[in-house]
Amino acid sequence: MNDQILVFGHKNPDTDSVTSAITLAYLKQKLGQSAKPYILGELPKETTFALSYFGVESPERIENVKIQMKDLNYDKIEALGPENSILTAYNHMSKNKIRTLPVVDSENYLIGIVTMKDIAMNAINGDLHELNTTFQNVRTDLNAITLNYSNPLVNGSIVITAFHDSTIIKNEILGKTSIVITGDRYDIIEYAIQSKVQLIVVTGGLKIPNILIEKAAVSRVNMIVTPYDTYYTSKLINQSNYVSSIMNSDRLMKFKSEEYMESSREIIQTSKHSKFPIIDSQGKYLGIIGRTHYLNPSKKKVILVDHNEYAQSAEGLNEAEVLEIIDHHKLGDISTALPISFRNVPVGSTNTIIYQMYREAGIGIPKHIAGLMLSGIISDTLFLKSPTTTPVDVKTMNELCDIVDISAEKYAMELFKNGTSLEGRSVEDIFRNDFKSFLLDGYKIGISQVFTLNFTDILDQQETYLNLIQEVHDQNDYYVTLMLVTDIINEGSYVIFKSSHETLLSLAFEQDVKQGTFINNCVSRKKQIIPKLIQAINMIR
Repeated sequence: MNDQILVFGHKNPDTDSVTSAITLAYLKQKLGQSAKPYILGELPKETTFALSYFGVESPERIENVKIQMKDLNYDKIEALGPENSILTAYNHMSKNKIRTLPVVDSENYLIGIVTMKDIAMNAINGDLHELNTTFQNVRTDLNAITLNYSNPLVNGSIVITAFHDSTIIKNEILGKTSIVITGDRYDIIEYAIQSKVQLIVVTGGLKIPNILIEKAAVSRVNMIVTPYDTYYTSKLINQSNYVSSIMNSDRLMKFKSEEYMESSREIIQTSKHSKFPIIDSQGKYLGIIGRTHYLNPSKKKVILVDHNEYAQSAEGLNEAEVLEIIDHHKLGDISTALPISFRNVPVGSTNTIIYQMYREAGIGIPKHIAGLMLSGIISDTLFLKSPTTTPVDVKTMNELCDIVDISAEKYAMELFKNGTSLEGRSVEDIFRNDFKSFLLDGYKIGISQVFTLNFTDILDQQETYLNLIQEVHDQNDYYVTLMLVTDIINEGSYVIFKSSHETLLSLAFEQDVKQGTFINNCVSRKKQIIPKLIQAINMIR
């Protein structure tokens, strides 16, 4: 995800913000960038209808753009399986200059950790007499040649034949669990074969008579010859034990890739350990992370459409790298450390701007993309009736209709009919579906807008809505909390509200405003509501 660009609109997504994210991401892809559209909340019915109508899947939803563990450019250190030898682990760590090695099972699930300290302590304090491993591990670690192979596993006690053969026989030193290290002492080798030991290791690279090799095969005794001398062999063979014998598997400190950097930083910085494994949501190993990875994390790369305020954007936006903003609203409070492309045009829809970007880039617009652009423009301009509508929106809509080959009026009525239905929706869902917060001259304002052809359904439940508005007002310490029930056909809105100033709305709309009052020419938050509220606030200061 580090190279991917996340394109998304505001919280409480509407048709223009969702379709803008999709159409802009498509343009970026055609320009060779790895862009993907996302949404920050549940889709309204209108948007769902538009996507379905043009055969486009809903974008994936994200909750935030905070830096996660997977964004920290962790070391993708190759893990080993528990069946590998300690020496293999040591060589792997030395070659890759690492001091912490993850151990995984056959399906890549993390089961343990081995450090250089673990290997060193095992060499000093480990049981140097016991060996539990595979024939292949011993053969590889001792750089040996196979003389006879009968059993894949080696599990027993190491015996170095320093005694006379008569002493060994008399004291019955060798048995079925013995692992014998010897030179070219044929009598010892023959006796070891008779005792059916686990393994015979012949040192010094010496040649062994074929008759002894044949006897080993008959008795099913493993036998190898190593070029190392007896001293070095005896010192090295213990390192052929399974690496699982020294790995740490209890209470492993590990982090999931989806965890947030801010929640893990203190744990890592105060831990006595310096390296930690990263796993996916299923527990499968991904890599190793250390304190230094926190110094320069890879921020998520994002493009914002249809908004430019922190309050309306994804949580954690301050931790992301904003590359570009495409919007048609007033300037907000988002700031960046570096210059970015910021395209803010006073038109009725973000899709109008994006349409122009397609034309500038010389990129053809397929029907489904044109259909989504058309949906965004119709929705945000209320089919060109909103005061935010410009001649550019009208021209763009007509050109898009030619591409899609549909009647704008007929489609607009279908879009509004499907989008304004309140059937099956709760009071809270209706209120919060298109709710936005604003900071106007230091005053917090909350405005919900509902477009519907069934006004009586809401007005009949006015008290219920008023109770919810009061709750939202108090919880967020708003100065004004306003619900607009907009009549697209008659180009006005009914208002239900809670205001900290008794006559603020009456001053703003220049009429006596009570609960449920209908206000003419009141359909746009941006052009008609917010400017009037700012003017009224300045009047009562």
